[in-house]
Amino acid sequence: MKSAIKIVKEQIEHFYLIRRLSLYELKSKNRSNYLGMAWELINPLIQILIYWFVFGSIRQRNDVDIAPGMDAVPFINWLLAGFILWIFFYQSTIQGSKSIYSRLRMLSKMNFPMSVIPNFVIFSQFYIHLIMLTITIIIFNFTGYYINIYYLQLLYFIFATFCLLFAISLITSTLSTIIRDVHMFLNATLRMLLYLSPILWQITILADPLPTILKANPLYYLIEGYRSALFGLDWYFIDHWEYTLYFWGLVLVLFLIGSILHVKFRRHFIDYL
Repeated sequence: MKSAIKIVKEQIEHFYLIRRLSLYELKSKNRSNYLGMAWELINPLIQILIYWFVFGSIRQRNDVDIAPGMDAVPFINWLLAGFILWIFFYQSTIQGSKSIYSRLRMLSKMNFPMSVIPNFVIFSQFYIHLIMLTITIIIFNFTGYYINIYYLQLLYFIFATFCLLFAISLITSTLSTIIRDVHMFLNATLRMLLYLSPILWQITILADPLPTILKANPLYYLIEGYRSALFGLDWYFIDHWEYTLYFWGLVLVLFLIGSILHVKFRRHFIDYL
């Protein structure tokens, strides 16, 4: 618990620095490209169009039933509502896992806690996510799904996503520094997770007990929360309070594990250079 409290204090005390470093990270990564940071939007938009073309057009995917008594929604809207969160989750997890070992040479010059590193990397992806979310909201309004009161819960689900990502990144960035293969394994696992999460298909097509098993994936909670907000369905985190308790319980466990690992090994990170 002491490690967790220590990590939280470090994030609060260096929040301004995290925001500055995240903007620098975003700019420096795209400095050599002619289109600059525009590629941060172009790449995910291309992915969305490809998945929509394959799963929506070629396979002639019908409209999606999302709630009893509500008209089915176009597949592209349903896909978009979940995929923008997946892009944020994937990029943040991958970049966060290698955030420390890729900066080992600069560790001796730093005058801020190492726990800040995964956080500002996630923050750099967060700006892109906000832009993607804004584009999605504009598209939804043009296609008949207007801004509604349930949009307020997006603030909650964005915060929940951030907490999950930071907890995971504390674990993976530490393990990846010690064992570099962890990053490669994580990359392969996340690619598989895309097809095991309800992003490209509905979980209702499966027979019990598979839906219950797959719902153990915390990403399902976040994706369904986003869709509930954007389609104006319900207050997902309240109506599914049992799932909310499970999600935060899992995040807390991951954060405690990540904090203990990070505080224990960060004094020795420079030895892995």
